[in-house]
Amino acid sequence: MKKSFDHVLFFVVGFMVVFSLLFFACLSSSISMQRFNTPNHYFFRQLFLGFLPAIVMGFVAYIIPLHFLKKWAPWMVLANLVALFLVFLPVFGTSAGGATRWFNLGFASIQPAEFLKITSILYLSAWIASKLSENKNSDWNGKIRTTYHNFLYIFIPFAIFLAVITVALILQSDVSTLGIIALTLLAVYFSAKTPLWHTLLVVLMGVGSLCFLVIFEPYRFQRFMTLFNPDSDPLGKGMQIKQSLIALGSGGFFGKGLGMSIQKFSTLFPQATCDSIFPIIGEEFGIIGGILLISAFIFIFWRGIKIAFASNDKFSKMLAVGIVTWITLQALINISSGAGIFPLAGIPLPLFSAGGSHLVAEMIGIGLLLNISKKTGNI
Repeated sequence: MKKSFDHVLFFVVGFMVVFSLLFFACLSSSISMQRFNTPNHYFFRQLFLGFLPAIVMGFVAYIIPLHFLKKWAPWMVLANLVALFLVFLPVFGTSAGGATRWFNLGFASIQPAEFLKITSILYLSAWIASKLSENKNSDWNGKIRTTYHNFLYIFIPFAIFLAVITVALILQSDVSTLGIIALTLLAVYFSAKTPLWHTLLVVLMGVGSLCFLVIFEPYRFQRFMTLFNPDSDPLGKGMQIKQSLIALGSGGFFGKGLGMSIQKFSTLFPQATCDSIFPIIGEEFGIIGGILLISAFIFIFWRGIKIAFASNDKFSKMLAVGIVTWITLQALINISSGAGIFPLAGIPLPLFSAGGSHLVAEMIGIGLLLNISKKTGNI
């Protein structure tokens, strides 16, 4: 019998995409009117440079043979890493907000770090699937050989790979994206049934690196302090948190309704269409809407894990784990930042925030999940 893809996941994500497009049209109209004297500028930009390319690339990811991706994953991540460094060249890169993270195409810009989230997952899954030793020998010599093989040929290259990504993203001052990628890759590494002490060692290395980054750039520590006491600088560092809480609080239980947000008009609340979109969702749809959105992302995670466990292929299994970990983790961090329970991270809300790069990368991830589910049946 011919197996089918996961229809439930497809319809849930499809509903979220359609709803987010409608929501973005209402949200962006005011700022479009202020800046371009038309209510549709940002909506059309998001539609033609975000949603439509994302749908096309998601479909390509759905139909492309997985063995092809496994074969070409090293070249994909290599090209992505080269693009990360090319943004520092004036002829290629463009800056915004004091950071240089975008690849200039003239008519639009691409953020290579967003695509690194998916290419790094592809590469690590393909590489570990081909290198991980499965020596079942229970004698002492067999265990020693397996431990030596996994440390030398799995852990050391994995640590080097993480180090290269760390250097590239620190140069871009994009520690939030680095954290998401590092935790996602660690989840992929752990799901490969590598020794637990490998994971613990990477965690210790990560904590040490975080402490170094805080010492090297004290403003990161100030973000944590502002989280606990936003009133210390209500018109400066604490402004974003306070305005987010005002938006969420004014939404009440059921919200004001689609398009009825007041806070989106405030000049004190920047990034309402980008990193801080969740408080506007809470203002317009209330606590109920916020809970439903969180539940939707948790549902995507659950379906992705089911797809991973149903797969008999190591590469597909790790790929599915990586994709759902990345999307869910990023969503929860963005939502937590908007709710004032996590420091401002400056990362988009998957499927909702303005920006084409993250949306295309996320739809590629969803397409790959549906692709994997074809091999396991409609679960």
